[in-house]
Amino acid sequence: MDRVTRRPRHVVGIVAFDGVQLLDVTGPAEVFGTANAFGADYDVRVVSPDGQDVRTSAGVRIGVDGTPAGLPRRLATLVVPGRRDWHEAVTDAALTTLIAELAARSARVTSVCAGAFLLAETGVLDRRRAATHWELASELAVRYPAVRVERDPVFVRDGAVLTSAGVTAGIDLALAMVEDDNGPEVARDVARQLVVFTARPGGQSQFSARLTPRHARHPVVRRVMDQVLADPTVPYSLDALARQAGVSARHLGRLFRHELGLTPGQYLEAVRLEAAQALLEGGTDTMEEVARNAGFGSSESLRRIFRQSVGVSPTVYRARFRSTGLTVTR
Repeated sequence: MDRVTRRPRHVVGIVAFDGVQLLDVTGPAEVFGTANAFGADYDVRVVSPDGQDVRTSAGVRIGVDGTPAGLPRRLATLVVPGRRDWHEAVTDAALTTLIAELAARSARVTSVCAGAFLLAETGVLDRRRAATHWELASELAVRYPAVRVERDPVFVRDGAVLTSAGVTAGIDLALAMVEDDNGPEVARDVARQLVVFTARPGGQSQFSARLTPRHARHPVVRRVMDQVLADPTVPYSLDALARQAGVSARHLGRLFRHELGLTPGQYLEAVRLEAAQALLEGGTDTMEEVARNAGFGSSESLRRIFRQSVGVSPTVYRARFRSTGLTVTR
């Protein structure tokens, strides 16, 4: 009689640690677990460095399956979640050493939100494209200049390394992996079951109030930021900003990249985009008026930047963000 050989289960290792964001762990775990009801074969194991339960950022304790020693020698997928205080995480030598070891024995390595900092600390993201929460993107770019940080995508795939934006984006990431492993039908079934988008419309910038930090350490950068914020409608040029700041255009560009991970032009565009978003959310101006009052000059420029940065048109953005979609029953 021929012996039937069963394919080994797809083992997903999720590393949990004190202070980890709850949804960074439970979001992907729920997606993989739900996929099993539709024919997938995931074996999700949550581990902690010492095998002890962990307390999350929400104060909720997570039970774990033990230490990483209980994982198979070769992992199919590694999920690295994050914590709000990423400085604390990356200075934990035991944690970063563990993640480096697990990443080396994993066929696919992923991170959720600030988990990108842990992967960057281990060198896994060197010379790779990566995403994290929009609020942390500049910090990631400044702290790890070898990482090619992308600010808007909900998740980024660079070979066998996938990184995602903040918290719930871990669900988007996990759905994409389910589709890779089991096909689009299974991914759609899981998304329907969890009542989420299979592919979320638009990028992170449609939810962010600011793509860059309000404060920088260098006084020259702060002065230029304040000038742009005071009136984004002025037709600024790099040379004009540099002259007013008392430095060369090249030096101003270097300062901005070091402080914010952005060029002055990218910062100016982000400020104008935020101004346009505020006008669309709270006013009734025409698209031409919004474009002019935000500094874009024309509605065509406004539409082009919106589609590039937000993923939807200004008209769709206004409709989406000015309606709650709620029906009140009396």
